[in-house]
Amino acid sequence: MDEIEIVVAHQERATLRVGDVFLKVDTDQTRTDVEVAAMALAPVPTPEVLWRKPPVLALAALPGTALGRLGEPSAASPAAWAAAGAAARALHDAPLPPWPGPCLDDLASALDAECSWLLTHEVLPRDLITRNRRIAEDALRPWTPVFTHGDLQVAHVFVDGDEISGVIDWSEAGRGDALFDLAVLTLGYEERLADVAAGYGSDADVDMDVIRAWWSLRSLTAVRWLVEHGFDPSAPGCEVDVLRARMRGT
Repeated sequence: MDEIEIVVAHQERATLRVGDVFLKVDTDQTRTDVEVAAMALAPVPTPEVLWRKPPVLALAALPGTALGRLGEPSAASPAAWAAAGAAARALHDAPLPPWPGPCLDDLASALDAECSWLLTHEVLPRDLITRNRRIAEDALRPWTPVFTHGDLQVAHVFVDGDEISGVIDWSEAGRGDALFDLAVLTLGYEERLADVAAGYGSDADVDMDVIRAWWSLRSLTAVRWLVEHGFDPSAPGCEVDVLRARMRGT
């Protein structure tokens, strides 16, 4: 019997690894519905669905390793990061999924609510919140919807050498802003943005200012959730450091 590895666990969901099988347990079956449907539609490698018996989804392990872990240096090559950009392009060029994604009004409301909470509870310095709130608002503009992963963080992208071996955790996939996916992919890895952009394609499609705005918005709206679910957004290289980088004008 293989040992059980706890990959992630909090009040809403847990992922366990047993040998070459991942067992995902989710309290919200609509998220699992989206994940299974998105993997079936996505034109990039995804884990094989072995079986599903709610609330458990069993997936085959992917070869290779994650592109990185937020807060840690990435050992992946520039070519692997460029391959991640190319995979994002393939996804964004695919037909739209039949379900919707986040709308501007909801995102603006979430930004308002989270900034108010951060200020009220004095979680972060006021000037840090104010500066990043101003930057984040540049992301709240009309965009042409594409098929987005919705949580394309480095831990969800697996590489085997310089090739993408698979992308996991599709529960937030839907119609969204292509630049949001690129921003999440490079959150905490600003030095890798050029590699991702090279793989993604046309420079005209990669607005660096909007990506930086998404970095601020993603980080501001993530802090409370992370704290309430037992994670530390102030760990080196993580969300709070991303917000601090904006104070340096980078």
